[in-house]
Amino acid sequence: MRKSFNGLSGLVKNELGREPTSGDVFIFLNRNRTHLKLLHWEAGGFVLYYKRLEQGSFSPPVFTGDNHCLTWSKLVLMVEGLQVKEAHQKLRYPR
Repeated sequence: MRKSFNGLSGLVKNELGREPTSGDVFIFLNRNRTHLKLLHWEAGGFVLYYKRLEQGSFSPPVFTGDNHCLTWSKLVLMVEGLQVKEAHQKLRYPR
């Protein structure tokens, strides 16, 4: 977890083959999953979020297939340490 803006954006470009300035959020976890970094490009430059847990560990998302995308709500749940075993969304009808 020693890398900062340039190192992480280099990893995104060279290892993942993605463009770090695309506006996507890239998630980096250390081996013990106690440190988390989020790299994000905004209009003025890169933003780096860093969170270190005092107890416990982050639960990395489970991806199926080649699609490694996460919704914003699932990202927030992961950062906050909440796990959803089963989600059910009710249909909403206009009145």
